[in-house]
Amino acid sequence: MKVHFFLIFAGIFIAFQSMGSMKPDSVVRKWKQEFTTGINLNQSSFSDNWKGGGTNTFATGWYLNHSANVQNNSWRLASDLQMQVGFLQNRTQSLRKNVDRIFYEFKAGYRISPKWDYYGSTNFQTQFFQGFEYNKKNSVGIPIDSITSSIFAPAYLTTSMGFEYHPQKAFYTRFGIGSLRQTFVLDERISRAGLYGLQKPGDNIRNQFVFQFLANVDKNIFENVNLKARYSALMDYFRFGVSNGIVHRFDANLTMKVNKYLSTNVQAVLFRDYDQDPNWQFSQILSMGLLYKITK
Repeated sequence: MKVHFFLIFAGIFIAFQSMGSMKPDSVVRKWKQEFTTGINLNQSSFSDNWKGGGTNTFATGWYLNHSANVQNNSWRLASDLQMQVGFLQNRTQSLRKNVDRIFYEFKAGYRISPKWDYYGSTNFQTQFFQGFEYNKKNSVGIPIDSITSSIFAPAYLTTSMGFEYHPQKAFYTRFGIGSLRQTFVLDERISRAGLYGLQKPGDNIRNQFVFQFLANVDKNIFENVNLKARYSALMDYFRFGVSNGIVHRFDANLTMKVNKYLSTNVQAVLFRDYDQDPNWQFSQILSMGLLYKITK
């Protein structure tokens, strides 16, 4: 437990120390910021006598991204906020969400060579709304919707320290040799079910001392076409070498900008966490909608 608290306070200390060690005017003038928000819509409808097959559907989504970074001869600081939520309704089904994410990360990297940094970071992830497993049957065989997630159930807080390698501007990789992953399940209905690797039903928090590996790509592959891809692996030191001791997550986002206000987006997530499900989880979304972007 002492190690856990040391990692948390060390990560916070690095963040504040990095801000304090830079001249105020260099931070204000050199922060590069990008703010993007948008709305996606998708709708289809058919008459009752439509012979081609199909069902009325409506889908909508909203997203907001904000990134900021600053660099000088000693420090690389980066802040990344991502929020996204979307809903889908078919004629024969109730309104259901198809995407839901809150993600924030702050990283402070201290340069030890042109391509290597010593870094400290804090990463937080959760969701806005409740998630359900639909049409699950109860003990008497009646289909029911079973709640499986909610805001802060789960929520993941990962505090990490280690080394970051920057071979080129569009790519970096991290080796978090000292990382604490905390899983919070604050909804009593979900914690009593013993989900998300809790030690026993009714627990609200789980601590894991892990090794973090992360690789990140952010590159314009064509004009007006941007690819963002991020792979992370968290390896539990106390389950090292065991397959169920590793959490894998791969996120890919391809954005094709039509014009100043319209864009098309393809998003895919590949995920495996044995504490949730022994099998790989996959999601894919194709959307087109309005885009508003500010860069400064």
